[in-house]
Amino acid sequence: MKIFTTQSTKLLDRLTIEYEPVSSIDLMERAAEALTSEICNTISPSQRIYIFAGPGNNGGDALATARLLIDRGYKPVVYLFNTMPNHRLSADCEQNRERLRRTGHNDFFEITNQFTPPVVNSGDCVIDGLFGAGLKEPLTGGFASLVRYINESGAFVISIDIPSGLFGEWNPEASEDRIVKARLTLSFQMPKLAFFFAENAKFTGETKILDIHLHPRVIAETETCYYLTTAEDIARNIRHSRPKFSDKRDYGHLLLAAGQYAMMGAAVLSAKAALHSGVGLVSVHSPRCANLILQTAVPEAIFSPDKGENHIEEIPVHPRYSAIAIGPGMGCNETSVSALMHLVKEIRQPLVLDADALNCIAHEQSLLRYLPSHTILTPHIHELERMFGPMTDDASRLKCITHVATKYDIIVVLKGANTAIALSDGTIHFNSTGNPGMATAGSGDVLTGIIGSLLAQGYPPEDAAIIGVYLHGVAGDIAARESGEEYITASDIINHLGLAFKQIKSYQV
Repeated sequence: MKIFTTQSTKLLDRLTIEYEPVSSIDLMERAAEALTSEICNTISPSQRIYIFAGPGNNGGDALATARLLIDRGYKPVVYLFNTMPNHRLSADCEQNRERLRRTGHNDFFEITNQFTPPVVNSGDCVIDGLFGAGLKEPLTGGFASLVRYINESGAFVISIDIPSGLFGEWNPEASEDRIVKARLTLSFQMPKLAFFFAENAKFTGETKILDIHLHPRVIAETETCYYLTTAEDIARNIRHSRPKFSDKRDYGHLLLAAGQYAMMGAAVLSAKAALHSGVGLVSVHSPRCANLILQTAVPEAIFSPDKGENHIEEIPVHPRYSAIAIGPGMGCNETSVSALMHLVKEIRQPLVLDADALNCIAHEQSLLRYLPSHTILTPHIHELERMFGPMTDDASRLKCITHVATKYDIIVVLKGANTAIALSDGTIHFNSTGNPGMATAGSGDVLTGIIGSLLAQGYPPEDAAIIGVYLHGVAGDIAARESGEEYITASDIINHLGLAFKQIKSYQV
């Protein structure tokens, strides 16, 4: 699914009006019908509802929704804030004002000057239709005061399209007292980029995307750098069957360099995940102390002993390996940094680096210059900041991984809610699967094994990263449905990979 910037969304609306064709006011009515249906599923007619509408098209949406709610037996108290210079409303907002007036609804007030706030309490619902994603400046004056009043009321707040005061993309100067804090945000057609940043969750609350049937040709032809990975995307790109007459070598040989003394669990988890993701062979290169652990815990894997007793001192470069994954539990002492430096200068196979391999890069930044094209890095936010310095928010991190991916011609998988995958062409792919229960020790090691397995099977690095992240999330979601988020361990994610593959392959494209 494409994710569009605010400017592009305006273009989508305009082109839909032109291509369909449909009038602007009828497209707004379509949005209001979707909003009304969702609000009716959330709020009962007996609940007191206050609707605050601004002077633009977001306000027009709110007024049209008020009228449709009245038709369904609701009794909202509606305030239209027509306080801008010259008291000028957008054309569609003005038309919806007249439509609402014609209903004879008594509780409709147009505010042109002074405003005495109603008494709103925690049992009420507030529908925020003040300003949409097109807002260009932080709210000030009376509107900022109104936002503070809404936030302090304790009411259940529903924001139309985006919480008022929040910009659709970047919010470098976000001020909590000038942005509505919604419990539910009802947005149109596709999510806003701002919805994927953790720092904005306190404003958006739960988000739901309402289909208002923008023209499919317009969506297809409009370019963007941002995407949300869906089941349809994955089902289209995953391999659905294996030839009857095939051999384990047909499915690749992954070399996993992982583990050190007292940290072999990471290597075990990563190896198991790789084997359960379809690779034909896995060789685990670990220090000699790992022999008994690996031979016992993962008998299907081949043990490749390092010359070091407790730490990896060198990583073998051999053409028999289809792909290489490095990092889980490896440590980042001087010998490990040296081993990684030697390997990245020599290999030609697809490569995924995680955990301590990333910490080695943090110690030796020059490693980045030697990474093979389309190498996959899989940092969480702390590993990212060790490599590239402190960052204050998710928006800054997204800009960082985009820059790094394009500069070094690599792929960066920034793990977290809606894991963001930055490709070397400058595009970002957000993941749509997974749950908070997956924030558990070893989850990242499992992801490394999955991505390494897909690389070894011959998936292009971009597909291996996107499919691997999605598959990892599906397995976690199945585990959560069966046992609850609190119960999940990294092993549970591995144990549900089979069902995850089945679910993806059963999706009808």
